Amino acid sequence: MDAFIDDYQQRFSATWSDDTPIDRVRFIALDSETTGLNPQTDRIITIGAVAVQGGDIVFEDSFEALLQMSRNTSAVTVHGITRDETRGGIEEPEALRRFLDYLQDGVIVGHHIGHDISTLNAGYQRHWGVELMNRHLDTMDLTLHLERSGAFEGEERIREFTLDSLCTRFGIIPHDRHTAGGDAFITAQIFQRLLRLAARHGRDQLGALCEPFLD
Repeated sequence: MDAFIDDYQQRFSATWSDDTPIDRVRFIALDSETTGLNPQTDRIITIGAVAVQGGDIVFEDSFEALLQMSRNTSAVTVHGITRDETRGGIEEPEALRRFLDYLQDGVIVGHHIGHDISTLNAGYQRHWGVELMNRHLDTMDLTLHLERSGAFEGEERIREFTLDSLCTRFGIIPHDRHTAGGDAFITAQIFQRLLRLAARHGRDQLGALCEPFLD
């Protein structure tokens, strides 16, 4: 086992618990751009992340990586990154190692975060036979929990589940959409607003904040 994997896993011997107050947790707003939607066959092109702690976005605690990719796919119409633009990027194992060093035991936050985590896990399995151990929460799940709790009373019911729809709801200008760094920052801004609402509606501990939404 590589030493950096062992160091990463050791961090979870004393990490956040269900009853940890949310203002003590280091959250990591995460986004990635990939070559497609199949975690097993597609690859990550860019990773963007920024920490949120104590309700603040911590700009100095951020991460970005551009990875080399072997071919162009139809996903280039979404993120606009071509193979030629990634020639100066780093190889996948190095990017994943650096990201794990940055992530530590932070709680991952993302919008429809399942795809990002599945694609990262496929990479970690491919190179080291391990997967991420971090807790994670989906901004859409948290938004729906808060709607059910009455946090948006008097507002139109949520019918769209996109990152753009949450930007509209919270008055956030979506700069740099469909870039990993840009979407991570947008997600962090949305999460800031959700944290304030969560604290007022009984979700001031980590376990309740991370609860999946079951309709």
